[in-house]
Amino acid sequence: MDIQGHAAIVTGGASGLGEATARELARLGAKVAVLDLNLARATEVAAEIGGIACACDIADAASAEPALARAAEAHGPARVLMNVAGIGSAKRVVQRDGSAAPLDAFERVVRVNLVGSYNMSRLFAARCVPLEPLAGGERGVMLFTASVAAFDGQVGQQAYSASKGGIVGMTLPMARDLAQYGIRVCTLAPGLFATPLMQELPEAVQASLAASIPFPPRLGRPEEFAQLAAHVVANGHLNGEVIRLDGALRMAPR
Repeated sequence: MDIQGHAAIVTGGASGLGEATARELARLGAKVAVLDLNLARATEVAAEIGGIACACDIADAASAEPALARAAEAHGPARVLMNVAGIGSAKRVVQRDGSAAPLDAFERVVRVNLVGSYNMSRLFAARCVPLEPLAGGERGVMLFTASVAAFDGQVGQQAYSASKGGIVGMTLPMARDLAQYGIRVCTLAPGLFATPLMQELPEAVQASLAASIPFPPRLGRPEEFAQLAAHVVANGHLNGEVIRLDGALRMAPR
């Protein structure tokens, strides 16, 4: 699909990988709606790229539906959905004091990362199906964001790995489900990236993490994620695929 002129939705677009993706799509000519819980920052990003900002809790239909409606009112029906929003967590199954890990912490991560991604996708797909097909019968493209933790989760990452593994497992059946409507589905699984969250760590820790990446021995750049996300949209034969973007990194147990 040619990105130029089409409306795009980017969740988590106020920072990190989501912000980089929103900026890249806008650079390529898309009309971008920046969806995020942080409306103030989303508004700043949207203003800089000529887009629109919408407050959105991706795991809440009552929040997501109005956000998509507002984006459609501003830009017309979207043909691109970038599911980038997500949260992290690290809790051992048995805590230092011998107590079991809190169940609500696990549920929250799975709800935001997995249920939230599915929620946005089902709402986007329902809006995309009635659209007139483009060349080759294509109506839309959606992208999920997983993580290398879906494959090599570390100690304490049960919730995060489960949520991202769920996204990986959802990719192919979602692509098969929506193939009849000409909607493609792919997932990117990034490794260690220089996001604002990562940059809060001490420089020595960042350097150590970067050195664990075989090549290039540095943290990934958010714009590299964004470039690959945009390529998924542009490459009409990419469908049902999970692509690792990690410099050949395989995470150690801890």
